[in-house]
Amino acid sequence: MSTTDEQDRRSCVSCGINIAGTNAAAFKCPDCGTRVFRCAKCRKQSNLYECPDCGFTGP
Repeated sequence: MSTTDEQDRRSCVSCGINIAGTNAAAFKCPDCGTRVFRCAKCRKQSNLYECPDCGFTGP
């Protein structure tokens, strides 16, 4: 996978904004281990997120 492909997938899983160059969090899904990205605003507001691969939902 190229670096460009990796950057294209860096969007907040809650709101969908591009998180490149922002204060965002990246973590592994607790169920399947897929890398999930969340923006600072959604983290601060505790917005729900859903894993794009397995459907796990968390705050």
